[in-house]
Amino acid sequence: MGYHKSTKDKDQLLWIEQRLAEEYPELEELEETFQWMLKRVLLVTADFDYLETIQSSNQAIEAIQEVFRKKGTIFTDTTMVLGGFRTSLLDKLGVQYRCLVNNPEIFKEAKEKGITRSMAAVEHAAALPGPKLFVFGNAPTSIFKVLELVDQGQLDPVPVIGVPVGFVGAAESKAQLHASSLPAIVALGRKGGSTVAAAIVNALAERMG
Repeated sequence: MGYHKSTKDKDQLLWIEQRLAEEYPELEELEETFQWMLKRVLLVTADFDYLETIQSSNQAIEAIQEVFRKKGTIFTDTTMVLGGFRTSLLDKLGVQYRCLVNNPEIFKEAKEKGITRSMAAVEHAAALPGPKLFVFGNAPTSIFKVLELVDQGQLDPVPVIGVPVGFVGAAESKAQLHASSLPAIVALGRKGGSTVAAAIVNALAERMG
Protein backbone atom coordinates (compact mmCIF):
# COMPACT_ATOMS: atom_id res chain seq x y z
CA MET A 1 0.00 0.00 0.00
CA GLY A 2 1.49 3.33 -1.09
CA TYR A 3 0.98 6.47 0.93
CA HIS A 4 2.80 9.62 1.97
CA LYS A 5 4.89 8.93 5.04
CA SER A 6 5.43 12.59 5.99
CA THR A 7 2.94 15.33 6.81
CA LYS A 8 5.50 17.95 7.80
CA ASP A 9 4.76 21.49 6.67
CA LYS A 10 7.90 21.63 4.53
CA ASP A 11 6.86 18.50 2.63
CA GLN A 12 3.33 19.77 2.11
CA LEU A 13 4.66 23.15 0.97
CA LEU A 14 6.92 21.37 -1.53
CA TRP A 15 3.88 19.50 -2.89
CA ILE A 16 1.95 22.78 -3.15
CA GLU A 17 4.83 24.48 -4.95
CA GLN A 18 5.10 21.63 -7.45
CA ARG A 19 1.36 21.69 -8.09
CA LEU A 20 1.37 25.46 -8.59
CA ALA A 21 4.34 25.30 -10.96
CA GLU A 22 2.61 22.64 -13.06
CA GLU A 23 -0.96 23.92 -13.08
CA TYR A 24 -0.75 27.63 -12.24
CA PRO A 25 2.49 28.89 -13.83
CA GLU A 26 1.01 32.39 -14.15
CA LEU A 27 1.32 32.79 -10.37
CA GLU A 28 5.08 33.13 -10.81
CA GLU A 29 4.41 36.64 -12.05
CA LEU A 30 2.99 37.67 -8.68
CA GLU A 31 5.07 39.44 -6.04
CA GLU A 32 7.07 36.94 -3.98
CA THR A 33 5.56 37.80 -0.60
CA PHE A 34 2.05 37.51 -2.05
CA GLN A 35 2.97 34.09 -3.48
CA TRP A 36 4.26 32.97 -0.09
CA MET A 37 1.06 34.15 1.57
CA LEU A 38 -1.05 32.14 -0.88
CA LYS A 39 1.02 29.02 -0.24
CA ARG A 40 0.57 29.36 3.52
CA VAL A 41 -3.19 29.72 3.08
CA LEU A 42 -3.28 26.63 0.87
CA LEU A 43 -1.31 24.75 3.51
CA VAL A 44 -3.96 25.31 6.18
CA THR A 45 -7.04 25.02 3.95
CA ALA A 46 -6.17 22.61 1.10
CA ASP A 47 -8.50 24.80 -0.96
CA PHE A 48 -7.19 26.09 -4.28
CA ASP A 49 -10.18 28.43 -4.65
CA TYR A 50 -8.18 30.90 -2.58
CA LEU A 51 -5.82 31.41 -5.50
CA GLU A 52 -8.61 33.43 -7.08
CA THR A 53 -10.47 34.85 -4.09
CA ILE A 54 -7.60 36.27 -2.06
CA GLN A 55 -6.96 39.80 -3.22
CA SER A 56 -4.63 42.55 -2.01
CA SER A 57 -5.34 46.22 -2.61
CA ASN A 58 -3.74 49.62 -1.98
CA GLN A 59 -0.30 48.21 -1.17
CA ALA A 60 -1.67 46.21 1.73
CA ILE A 61 1.35 43.97 2.20
CA GLU A 62 3.68 46.95 2.52
CA ALA A 63 1.27 48.69 4.92
CA ILE A 64 0.95 45.60 7.12
CA GLN A 65 4.67 45.02 7.27
CA GLU A 66 5.14 48.70 8.14
CA VAL A 67 2.94 48.12 11.21
CA PHE A 68 5.24 45.23 12.11
CA ARG A 69 8.35 47.38 11.64
CA LYS A 70 6.88 50.05 13.90
CA LYS A 71 6.06 47.42 16.55
CA GLY A 72 2.36 48.15 16.30
CA THR A 73 -0.61 46.18 17.56
CA ILE A 74 -2.74 43.55 15.83
CA PHE A 75 -6.40 43.60 16.86
CA THR A 76 -8.45 40.48 16.10
CA ASP A 77 -12.17 39.82 16.15
CA THR A 78 -11.91 36.47 17.94
CA THR A 79 -9.56 34.54 20.19
CA MET A 80 -9.53 31.81 17.52
CA VAL A 81 -7.66 34.12 15.17
CA LEU A 82 -5.32 35.12 17.97
CA GLY A 83 -4.70 31.48 18.80
CA GLY A 84 -3.44 30.78 15.29
CA PHE A 85 -0.64 33.33 15.39
CA ARG A 86 3.01 32.34 15.57
CA THR A 87 3.42 34.37 18.72
CA SER A 88 7.13 33.58 19.06
CA LEU A 89 7.72 35.28 15.72
CA LEU A 90 5.53 38.27 16.53
CA ASP A 91 7.24 38.61 19.91
CA LYS A 92 10.61 38.64 18.17
CA LEU A 93 9.38 41.46 15.92
CA GLY A 94 8.05 43.37 18.93
CA VAL A 95 4.49 43.25 17.61
CA GLN A 96 1.62 43.28 20.11
CA TYR A 97 -1.55 41.23 19.54
CA ARG A 98 -4.88 41.61 21.29
CA CYS A 99 -8.48 40.44 21.16
CA LEU A 100 -10.81 42.76 23.06
CA VAL A 101 -14.20 41.13 22.51
CA ASN A 102 -14.26 39.30 25.85
CA ASN A 103 -13.31 42.31 27.96
CA PRO A 104 -16.06 43.24 30.47
CA GLU A 105 -15.85 46.83 29.26
CA ILE A 106 -16.63 45.70 25.72
CA PHE A 107 -19.63 43.68 26.92
CA LYS A 108 -20.95 46.78 28.65
CA GLU A 109 -20.40 49.12 25.69
CA ALA A 110 -22.00 46.70 23.25
CA LYS A 111 -25.08 46.31 25.43
CA GLU A 112 -25.46 50.03 26.03
CA LYS A 113 -25.10 50.94 22.34
CA GLY A 114 -27.03 47.98 20.95
CA ILE A 115 -24.14 46.84 18.77
CA THR A 116 -22.13 43.64 18.50
CA ARG A 117 -19.15 43.05 20.76
CA SER A 118 -16.97 42.93 17.66
CA MET A 119 -18.09 46.43 16.71
CA ALA A 120 -17.54 47.71 20.24
CA ALA A 121 -14.07 46.17 20.23
CA VAL A 122 -13.22 48.03 17.01
CA GLU A 123 -14.41 51.30 18.52
CA HIS A 124 -12.28 50.70 21.59
CA ALA A 125 -9.21 49.76 19.54
CA ALA A 126 -9.65 52.82 17.32
CA ALA A 127 -9.22 55.07 20.35
CA LEU A 128 -5.94 53.47 21.39
CA PRO A 129 -2.62 55.03 20.31
CA GLY A 130 -0.03 53.53 17.99
CA PRO A 131 0.10 51.76 14.61
CA LYS A 132 -2.69 49.22 14.12
CA LEU A 133 -3.55 46.21 12.00
CA PHE A 134 -7.08 44.82 12.15
CA VAL A 135 -7.46 41.10 11.44
CA PHE A 136 -10.96 39.68 11.05
CA GLY A 137 -11.75 36.02 10.40
CA ASN A 138 -15.28 35.68 11.73
CA ALA A 139 -17.21 38.92 12.25
CA PRO A 140 -18.33 40.89 9.17
CA THR A 141 -19.63 43.63 11.46
CA SER A 142 -16.03 44.37 12.42
CA ILE A 143 -15.26 45.31 8.82
CA PHE A 144 -18.35 47.47 8.52
CA LYS A 145 -17.39 49.28 11.73
CA VAL A 146 -13.83 50.00 10.55
CA LEU A 147 -15.16 51.40 7.27
CA GLU A 148 -17.70 53.52 9.17
CA LEU A 149 -15.13 54.95 11.58
CA VAL A 150 -12.69 55.79 8.80
CA ASP A 151 -15.47 57.43 6.79
CA GLN A 152 -16.45 59.51 9.83
CA GLY A 153 -12.86 60.55 10.49
CA GLN A 154 -12.78 58.75 13.84
CA LEU A 155 -10.08 56.34 12.70
CA ASP A 156 -7.06 57.01 10.52
CA PRO A 157 -6.77 54.72 7.48
CA VAL A 158 -5.36 51.40 8.67
CA PRO A 159 -4.48 48.11 7.00
CA VAL A 160 -7.08 45.37 7.36
CA ILE A 161 -7.00 41.63 6.80
CA GLY A 162 -10.66 40.85 6.24
CA VAL A 163 -11.49 37.20 5.67
CA PRO A 164 -14.66 36.43 7.68
CA VAL A 165 -16.46 33.23 6.73
CA GLY A 166 -20.22 32.87 6.49
CA PHE A 167 -23.49 33.33 4.64
CA VAL A 168 -24.74 36.57 6.20
CA GLY A 169 -22.72 39.71 5.61
CA ALA A 170 -19.38 38.02 5.00
CA ALA A 171 -19.20 38.41 1.22
CA GLU A 172 -20.74 41.89 1.34
CA SER A 173 -18.34 43.18 3.98
CA LYS A 174 -15.30 41.89 2.13
CA ALA A 175 -16.48 43.34 -1.17
CA GLN A 176 -16.92 46.76 0.45
CA LEU A 177 -13.50 46.54 2.09
CA HIS A 178 -11.87 45.55 -1.20
CA ALA A 179 -13.55 48.48 -2.95
CA SER A 180 -12.47 50.96 -0.27
CA SER A 181 -9.32 53.06 -0.18
CA LEU A 182 -7.91 51.10 2.76
CA PRO A 183 -4.91 48.82 2.31
CA ALA A 184 -6.61 45.46 2.62
CA ILE A 185 -6.24 41.74 2.04
CA VAL A 186 -9.54 39.95 1.57
CA ALA A 187 -10.91 36.54 0.62
CA LEU A 188 -13.78 37.48 -1.65
CA GLY A 189 -16.96 35.44 -1.37
CA ARG A 190 -18.22 33.37 1.54
CA LYS A 191 -15.07 31.43 2.38
CA GLY A 192 -12.49 32.47 4.94
CA GLY A 193 -12.18 32.01 8.67
CA SER A 194 -9.78 32.25 11.56
CA THR A 195 -7.24 29.81 10.13
CA VAL A 196 -7.00 31.83 6.92
CA ALA A 197 -6.64 35.09 8.85
CA ALA A 198 -3.87 33.68 11.04
CA ALA A 199 -2.08 32.11 8.08
CA ILE A 200 -1.91 35.48 6.32
CA VAL A 201 -0.49 37.21 9.39
CA ASN A 202 2.07 34.45 9.93
CA ALA A 203 3.13 34.48 6.28
CA LEU A 204 3.72 38.23 6.24
CA ALA A 205 5.58 38.09 9.55
CA GLU A 206 7.76 35.25 8.26
CA ARG A 207 8.82 37.41 5.32
CA MET A 208 10.10 40.07 7.70
CA GLY A 209 13.02 37.87 8.72
